[in-house]
Amino acid sequence: MPTMPIILYPSKILRVVSTTIKDYKPKAYSALIESMIETMVANKGIGLAAAQIGKNIRLIIVQTKEGALPLINPKILFESWKKETSEEGCLSIPKVFGLVKRSRAIKVSAINREGDKIEFRAEGLFARVILHEIDHINGALFIDKAKKITSGKEYLKQYDGEK
Repeated sequence: MPTMPIILYPSKILRVVSTTIKDYKPKAYSALIESMIETMVANKGIGLAAAQIGKNIRLIIVQTKEGALPLINPKILFESWKKETSEEGCLSIPKVFGLVKRSRAIKVSAINREGDKIEFRAEGLFARVILHEIDHINGALFIDKAKKITSGKEYLKQYDGEK
Protein backbone atom coordinates (compact mmCIF):
# COMPACT_ATOMS: atom_id res chain seq x y z
CA MET A 1 0.00 0.00 0.00
CA PRO A 2 1.26 3.49 -0.75
CA THR A 3 1.74 6.09 1.93
CA MET A 4 -0.55 9.10 1.84
CA PRO A 5 0.23 12.79 2.22
CA ILE A 6 -0.42 14.23 5.69
CA ILE A 7 -2.78 17.22 5.84
CA LEU A 8 -0.95 20.10 7.50
CA TYR A 9 -2.13 22.84 9.82
CA PRO A 10 -3.78 25.33 9.23
CA SER A 11 -5.91 23.32 6.75
CA LYS A 12 -9.61 23.65 7.57
CA ILE A 13 -9.99 19.88 7.04
CA LEU A 14 -8.36 19.38 10.45
CA ARG A 15 -11.18 21.35 12.11
CA VAL A 16 -14.06 19.26 10.77
CA VAL A 17 -15.83 16.81 13.09
CA SER A 18 -15.56 13.42 11.42
CA THR A 19 -18.59 11.31 10.58
CA THR A 20 -19.40 7.97 12.19
CA ILE A 21 -18.73 4.90 10.08
CA LYS A 22 -22.25 3.48 9.99
CA ASP A 23 -21.77 0.09 8.35
CA TYR A 24 -18.17 -1.00 8.89
CA LYS A 25 -17.08 -3.82 6.60
CA PRO A 26 -13.48 -5.00 7.17
CA LYS A 27 -12.77 -5.67 3.47
CA ALA A 28 -14.02 -2.22 2.42
CA TYR A 29 -11.61 -0.47 4.82
CA SER A 30 -8.63 -2.86 4.66
CA ALA A 31 -6.63 -0.90 2.04
CA LEU A 32 -7.26 2.43 3.80
CA ILE A 33 -6.18 1.01 7.16
CA GLU A 34 -3.00 -0.48 5.67
CA SER A 35 -2.16 2.85 3.96
CA MET A 36 -2.74 4.72 7.21
CA ILE A 37 -0.46 2.33 9.11
CA GLU A 38 2.28 2.69 6.49
CA THR A 39 1.86 6.47 6.49
CA MET A 40 2.11 6.63 10.28
CA VAL A 41 5.21 4.42 10.37
CA ALA A 42 6.91 6.20 7.44
CA ASN A 43 6.43 9.53 9.24
CA LYS A 44 7.67 8.11 12.57
CA GLY A 45 4.30 8.72 14.23
CA ILE A 46 2.67 6.84 17.10
CA GLY A 47 -0.87 7.70 16.07
CA LEU A 48 -2.80 8.86 13.01
CA ALA A 49 -6.40 9.91 12.47
CA ALA A 50 -8.17 9.56 9.12
CA ALA A 51 -8.76 13.34 9.22
CA GLN A 52 -5.00 13.81 8.92
CA ILE A 53 -5.05 12.20 5.48
CA GLY A 54 -8.15 14.07 4.36
CA LYS A 55 -10.76 11.44 5.22
CA ASN A 56 -13.28 12.81 7.69
CA ILE A 57 -14.38 9.48 9.14
CA ARG A 58 -14.06 8.24 12.71
CA LEU A 59 -11.02 6.00 12.22
CA ILE A 60 -7.74 6.22 14.11
CA ILE A 61 -4.57 4.16 14.24
CA VAL A 62 -2.58 3.89 17.48
CA GLN A 63 0.85 2.29 17.76
CA THR A 64 1.14 -0.28 20.55
CA LYS A 65 3.92 -2.64 21.65
CA GLU A 66 2.14 -5.35 19.68
CA GLY A 67 1.82 -3.24 16.53
CA ALA A 68 -0.63 -0.80 14.98
CA LEU A 69 -4.16 -0.84 16.42
CA PRO A 70 -6.95 0.49 14.19
CA LEU A 71 -9.97 1.80 16.11
CA ILE A 72 -13.24 2.49 14.30
CA ASN A 73 -15.73 4.91 15.91
CA PRO A 74 -13.73 5.14 19.16
CA LYS A 75 -15.51 6.58 22.20
CA ILE A 76 -14.20 7.47 25.62
CA LEU A 77 -16.38 5.77 28.24
CA PHE A 78 -14.38 6.95 31.25
CA GLU A 79 -11.52 9.36 31.99
CA SER A 80 -9.65 9.23 35.28
CA TRP A 81 -9.69 12.30 37.50
CA LYS A 82 -5.92 11.92 37.78
CA LYS A 83 -4.25 13.95 35.05
CA GLU A 84 -0.71 14.18 33.69
CA THR A 85 0.95 16.97 31.77
CA SER A 86 3.36 15.88 29.08
CA GLU A 87 4.83 17.16 25.84
CA GLU A 88 2.99 16.37 22.62
CA GLY A 89 3.65 16.92 18.95
CA CYS A 90 1.65 16.15 15.84
CA LEU A 91 2.37 14.97 12.31
CA SER A 92 -0.02 17.67 11.05
CA ILE A 93 1.87 20.46 12.86
CA PRO A 94 5.54 19.66 12.20
CA LYS A 95 8.26 21.02 14.49
CA VAL A 96 5.77 22.31 17.11
CA PHE A 97 5.57 20.79 20.60
CA GLY A 98 3.57 21.75 23.66
CA LEU A 99 2.58 20.68 27.17
CA VAL A 100 -0.89 19.12 27.29
CA LYS A 101 -2.75 17.96 30.40
CA ARG A 102 -4.72 14.74 29.84
CA SER A 103 -6.29 11.96 31.88
CA ARG A 104 -3.81 9.34 33.02
CA ALA A 105 -6.23 6.45 32.37
CA ILE A 106 -9.24 5.97 30.12
CA LYS A 107 -11.74 3.32 29.13
CA VAL A 108 -12.42 3.08 25.40
CA SER A 109 -15.13 1.51 23.27
CA ALA A 110 -14.53 0.96 19.54
CA ILE A 111 -14.88 -1.44 16.66
CA ASN A 112 -11.71 -3.38 15.87
CA ARG A 113 -10.29 -4.18 12.46
CA GLU A 114 -12.30 -7.41 12.27
CA GLY A 115 -15.57 -5.58 12.93
CA ASP A 116 -16.02 -6.66 16.57
CA LYS A 117 -17.01 -4.25 19.32
CA ILE A 118 -14.25 -3.96 21.91
CA GLU A 119 -13.77 -2.19 25.23
CA PHE A 120 -10.44 -1.75 26.94
CA ARG A 121 -8.56 0.35 29.46
CA ALA A 122 -5.55 2.44 28.46
CA GLU A 123 -3.01 4.21 30.67
CA GLY A 124 -0.07 6.56 30.31
CA LEU A 125 1.25 7.20 26.81
CA PHE A 126 -1.23 4.73 25.28
CA ALA A 127 -4.15 6.72 26.75
CA ARG A 128 -2.56 10.03 25.71
CA VAL A 129 -2.20 8.93 22.08
CA ILE A 130 -5.81 7.70 21.92
CA LEU A 131 -7.08 10.98 23.39
CA HIS A 132 -4.90 12.98 20.96
CA GLU A 133 -6.24 11.03 17.96
CA ILE A 134 -9.86 11.24 19.13
CA ASP A 135 -9.35 15.01 19.38
CA HIS A 136 -8.44 14.91 15.67
CA ILE A 137 -11.69 13.20 14.67
CA ASN A 138 -13.51 15.78 16.80
CA GLY A 139 -11.87 18.66 14.91
CA ALA A 140 -9.51 19.63 17.74
CA LEU A 141 -5.71 19.90 17.80
CA PHE A 142 -3.20 19.58 20.63
CA ILE A 143 -2.32 23.27 20.29
CA ASP A 144 -5.89 24.07 21.39
CA LYS A 145 -5.22 22.35 24.72
CA ALA A 146 -1.53 23.12 25.18
CA LYS A 147 -0.79 25.00 28.40
CA LYS A 148 2.51 26.08 26.85
CA ILE A 149 4.20 25.70 23.47
CA THR A 150 7.64 24.31 24.38
CA SER A 151 9.25 24.54 20.96
CA GLY A 152 8.37 25.62 17.45
CA LYS A 153 6.54 28.86 18.29
CA GLU A 154 8.13 30.44 15.22
CA TYR A 155 6.67 27.67 13.02
CA LEU A 156 3.25 28.08 14.62
CA LYS A 157 3.34 31.81 13.86
CA GLN A 158 4.35 31.01 10.28
CA TYR A 159 1.50 28.49 9.92
CA ASP A 160 -1.00 30.93 11.43
CA GLY A 161 0.16 33.54 8.94
CA GLU A 162 -0.89 31.22 6.11
CA LYS A 163 -4.59 31.32 7.07
